[in-house]
Amino acid sequence: MIYETINQESILKLMDIFYDKVRKNEKLGPIFNNAIGVDNQSWQEHKKKIGNFWMGMLLGEGDYKGQPLKAHIELPPFPREFFEVWLELFSESLKNVYTDETANIILQRANMISSHFQNMLYHS
Repeated sequence: MIYETINQESILKLMDIFYDKVRKNEKLGPIFNNAIGVDNQSWQEHKKKIGNFWMGMLLGEGDYKGQPLKAHIELPPFPREFFEVWLELFSESLKNVYTDETANIILQRANMISSHFQNMLYHS
């Protein structure tokens, strides 16, 4: 099903598709698996948490209480180019869930977050 509008159901579907791609990716998979764990329960919790983040960003809903930048700063150093891999997988995932117009709106937000994180991680 392709969504024209952003809602909780579509965001949760996006999290499933995106993180399935991340877990299998040769560059991002090891970083995420090391930080989150390899068991499905840990991944379900992570997807729920990040789904809450996106619900807050896109819908003004949810109860996200994390500190995403702090979580990334605390990771072992990783190449800046991995943000491009992340964005590519996120973009592919968006196209599986949303119409082009809606996907582009979310991708703009993801690009802003990526730029901010990169500035904080690599220029501070």
